[in-house]
Amino acid sequence: MFPPMLPDVPTVDPAELDPAAPVPAGTTLLDVREQDEWDGGHAPGAVHIPLGDLPVRYGELDPDTQILVMCHSGARSARATQFLNDAVGFEAANLEGGIVAWSRVGLPVTT
Repeated sequence: MFPPMLPDVPTVDPAELDPAAPVPAGTTLLDVREQDEWDGGHAPGAVHIPLGDLPVRYGELDPDTQILVMCHSGARSARATQFLNDAVGFEAANLEGGIVAWSRVGLPVTT
């Protein structure tokens, strides 16, 4: 279903995001974790589409915005980023380190 991961997946380091506005204007934050992970805490304003649902639900995303993809630690979101960029033609980047790195640098998490 998903292509094998290539080393050229674009990434964003959460430490480089603005703590006052971590999701830049014109960007959609996409969380591809499972429902129980999402329920345990997620970034405010994120769109939730589990990785397994992405091939049939990517149409819910605006293709004219940058997509910043997150998961728990960065592996699933890298696969989702690659899928969105290569198979669908979106402009997406993987959030390096996922929600773990996001919260470690003090960015907001809500339940």
